[in-house]
Amino acid sequence: MPIKTMNDLNLQGKTVVVRQDLNVPMKDGKITNDKRIRAAFPTLQLALDKGAGVIVLSHLGRPVEGQYDEQFSLKPVAARLEELLKREVPVVRELAEARVSPGQCVLLENIRFFKGETKNDQTLAAALAKLGDVYVMDAFGAAHRAHSSTEGAVRLAAQACAGPLMAAELAAFDKVLDKPRRPLAAVIGGSKVSTKLALLNNLLDKVDALIVGGGIANTFLAAAGYAVGTSLCENDLIGEAKKIMERAKALGKQLPLPVDVVTAPALAPGQKAVTRKAEATPADEMILDIGPETVALYAQLLDKAATVVWNGPVGAFETYPFGAGTKALAGALADSKAFVVVGGGDSVAAVESYGLEDKMGYISTGGGASLELLEGKILPSVAALEARGCD
Repeated sequence: MPIKTMNDLNLQGKTVVVRQDLNVPMKDGKITNDKRIRAAFPTLQLALDKGAGVIVLSHLGRPVEGQYDEQFSLKPVAARLEELLKREVPVVRELAEARVSPGQCVLLENIRFFKGETKNDQTLAAALAKLGDVYVMDAFGAAHRAHSSTEGAVRLAAQACAGPLMAAELAAFDKVLDKPRRPLAAVIGGSKVSTKLALLNNLLDKVDALIVGGGIANTFLAAAGYAVGTSLCENDLIGEAKKIMERAKALGKQLPLPVDVVTAPALAPGQKAVTRKAEATPADEMILDIGPETVALYAQLLDKAATVVWNGPVGAFETYPFGAGTKALAGALADSKAFVVVGGGDSVAAVESYGLEDKMGYISTGGGASLELLEGKILPSVAALEARGCD
């Protein structure tokens, strides 16, 4: 079903309520990474440019629901928004205080300070919906949560639509999941098969090639009969990994495994790292990265792809010296002619740490939401927007 977007509506003189994902990392009361605020800025500026007054909603952290807690206040976020929007952005704690005139912008305090938010309380949802003339869902990072501000209010608002960021996210994943240019490849890394089992099974039906990395690859190596030493490996899921490999073979899909790996006695900085053949991992060492032969193998495969989705690093990239594989893979994707969608917090962090974000096709702002989309799930916020699409 088509989803109505903010660009489809006349906002002149109206009050627009925008649900954003401004859940930024904080330390000692200061924002340590303002990426989500910068991502939200164009939507808010567009609404103001269209002649609307804007009320912004967001959560921050996990406070005790229904209780005000200064450490989870959105005041630092408001200060950063003021710098970007070049106007005052007062923070209000009560719904009755959330009132604006055209050209004004206010930020409602952390929506999780309101009792019932995470339970999708319909009374709260109705109150949020009535704050303005139009309710804009632009928080893709929270779109997989059926909360009062992300699902309930969308269904109850007089008018509801997707914001530009939300629309861009859905369009990017549509290019991967529904209308990909082929060949389509997926790189799925991370620590555990258990967290991405549904994802792997869903993608196998869609992709032409599936690359697994990180701790996930260890379980697949074990399933292929390799000794993995003391590596992170989910022994109880070796059978599932075998089934996925067998299904890939039956479907004619490529599912290459590492041919060489980087091992060390422990995951700790300064460890002596040794590159070995995948079948030669010592009993007292653990696999912490892919080796150069594997990087070359994967890069050659990905060079043939027209579309790539990447979720999860292929090694313990945060700890030196186990980040070479992830860095090389990121570089290969940056140089690729393919449309590359990067989703998941760790892989996005890796790309940004290498300064390659501008060379990717799309960098997703939603970790959990992007994962659920790739698993084939319907996001509650998207379902609500689709239901309002014909209003």
